Amino acid sequence: MTKSIVFCLLISAFSLLAPPVTAEIKSLKVESDNRPMILFEKFGFTHRGFASVVISSVSVTSDLLQTDPSRLGFFLLSEGSLNQVLTEFKRKPNFCVVDSKYISLLFTFQDLSPPPHSSLNKSYPINYPDEYSLFFANCNRESLVSMDVRTELYNTDDGNHRDYLSAGQTQLPSFYFLFSIIYLCFLVLWILECFNNKGSVHRIHFLMAVLLILKSLNLLCAAEEKHKVKVTGTAHGWDVLFYTFQFLKAVLLFTVIVLIGTGWSFLKPFLQEKEKKVLMIVIPLQVLANIASTVIGETGPFIQNWVTWNQLFLLVDLICCCAILLPIFWSISLLRETSKTDGKAATNLAKLTLFKQFYVLVIGYLYFTRLVVYSLKTISSYKFEWVANGAEEVASVAFYIVMFFMFRPIDKNKYFLIDGEEEKDAERTLREDGDFQLAVDNL
Repeated sequence: MTKSIVFCLLISAFSLLAPPVTAEIKSLKVESDNRPMILFEKFGFTHRGFASVVISSVSVTSDLLQTDPSRLGFFLLSEGSLNQVLTEFKRKPNFCVVDSKYISLLFTFQDLSPPPHSSLNKSYPINYPDEYSLFFANCNRESLVSMDVRTELYNTDDGNHRDYLSAGQTQLPSFYFLFSIIYLCFLVLWILECFNNKGSVHRIHFLMAVLLILKSLNLLCAAEEKHKVKVTGTAHGWDVLFYTFQFLKAVLLFTVIVLIGTGWSFLKPFLQEKEKKVLMIVIPLQVLANIASTVIGETGPFIQNWVTWNQLFLLVDLICCCAILLPIFWSISLLRETSKTDGKAATNLAKLTLFKQFYVLVIGYLYFTRLVVYSLKTISSYKFEWVANGAEEVASVAFYIVMFFMFRPIDKNKYFLIDGEEEKDAERTLREDGDFQLAVDNL
């Protein structure tokens, strides 16, 4: 009964939490593993798909006198058959998944060559296009399995060339390359804008230019990584560059949002202590989030704590999103207090409240890219996985365009540093108007 419950929970968790990872040629090692079910890959097949599985150095140890090799094996489970398999587990507590009529059983350990080799090498055509998950099932209680596993999942729509990307990801290489060009053109326009308004350029504008460079490089590496996987099945080291630029881009993006949102370079000459602490918290959290992202992307659902890594990534990313909003609220609160007696602070507060549109923009962008896009990836059909990636990149481009337009280096930008006349007017108003505080509170 316990085994059946574990099977149901595992299949349900993988179906809900496991977005399709980059499918490629994978070589994995299972060592003394007693999990009742192991998910190796999730892949969208076309009408000419193939699944190749090679296992070697297989050994099974158990406290029992003898294990049944027919209770251990590899199988494919389609998304459409998931509910039927779960229903079978509910009806039959001692049911073994390899006996289900709703799975595509590839082989059991009965098909292995005899010891000492204990190996098998087979390729299976996929007759019905769908998204399938490649599982290994172990229905023998307390059996420890060790083996070397090599998997290849691919499509051959023209009958000659293999495509190692899932059916919903095959458009991603050209898609990411297109967006990297868009950001590169954006960078050129930004440099021209800064050059034409050199007198209004602040330090934050240089950071924003670096952000565009990192974003373009990140997408370029993503495009090349997907292309290499699509053609050869391996990333050839491009995944290292991709994760490196992804980390640098993520940290700099959060840093720029914090610096802009608190009026740094526009209203204040230096960061406050609280804002520095937030940046020192966000950066390590982004390191942790990117480590989790790397583990998820490179190992896939094979590792034992893969679901935990997924949850960790989502939690840390959410904490980062909330943390970058804290210094913005602190700045407004501090200026609201000091504005009662300080004319410059009163004017700063009036300026800072102009940032409300930016705050709404940031919250909307974070909500869409963190929650809406993740939901799209979870519920959308495997054939349209690229749509969720497209929605995320379009939202990012729109966010960058609006943010850069709002804080572009021009002389009469309402967000820029206040001048002496504005400060004197504010001080004069403080002395002459006893109701000024009420006006400040209404900002």
